[in-house]
Amino acid sequence: MTGIITRAIGGLYTVDASVGIYECKARGIFRKKKISPMCGDKVEFTEEKDGCVIEEILPRRSELIRPPLANLDVLVFVSSTVEPRPNTLLLDKFIAIAEFKKIKPVVVFTKVDKRSGADLAEIYRSVGIDVFECDNVTGEGSAAVKKLLQGKLSAFTGNTGVGKSSLLNNMYPELGLATGEISKKLGRGRHTTRHVQLYKLEGGGYIADTPGFSSFDTNRYDIIFKDQLADCFAEFREYTDSCRFPDCSHTKEKGCAVIEAVNAGSIPRTRFDSYLQMYEEAKQLKEWEYKND
Repeated sequence: MTGIITRAIGGLYTVDASVGIYECKARGIFRKKKISPMCGDKVEFTEEKDGCVIEEILPRRSELIRPPLANLDVLVFVSSTVEPRPNTLLLDKFIAIAEFKKIKPVVVFTKVDKRSGADLAEIYRSVGIDVFECDNVTGEGSAAVKKLLQGKLSAFTGNTGVGKSSLLNNMYPELGLATGEISKKLGRGRHTTRHVQLYKLEGGGYIADTPGFSSFDTNRYDIIFKDQLADCFAEFREYTDSCRFPDCSHTKEKGCAVIEAVNAGSIPRTRFDSYLQMYEEAKQLKEWEYKND
């Protein structure tokens, strides 16, 4: 039988298959190969006398190590337009991680009833990212987000107070999330546990309950070294091959096509400023310290 792992804890895996929910253990061969089944994995399993056993993990489309999550289709970044103010550097860091991991980034600006998010939305739409503006009081805009996520495995991240729970309640009232306090099902504040769980949604798809996504240490998700960073900014790609020097860092070199595009207004200045700061941070990383992670 084939199914998707929706919960993984203590060596037991909950698998959602078309014919029911099963509790499974994994074959010892996975441990020998240093492969750990994780939430989101599509697996083949058999039902035996002593219980169900995972026999094979099907190829992963994407993978996060911390928090452990496979086959994530969409990572939704929720940012309020006010209270708290949007942090474009943080937003750009998460978008870069999503691009690096081959996960579709989506941006949602909330609290547009208090302040318009149109200017910020235009920045991200101009670089090809799906952006939504939502009024969490009336629910306006949430239906469009829900439509995009239908049938997909998605996770949400965003700073405390940006309105994640309100947005999710407007889209999926069956989750019954508490607002104005730490959610009991999603985005559980500052918990450090690596436990992940998928919630199946009416109409198809899953939401990943990942406490790790409430942490803003982006190194938890993955490490992007300086030579890999430009590829994580989608709007750079059409220019990088036109730089004068093949090893151009796109930070200050003469003849850099990326810098020329920024000066011409073809690449948003705020995105480039984020890139420069992220590049400086990446320069401090020592690759040998991470090669065995």
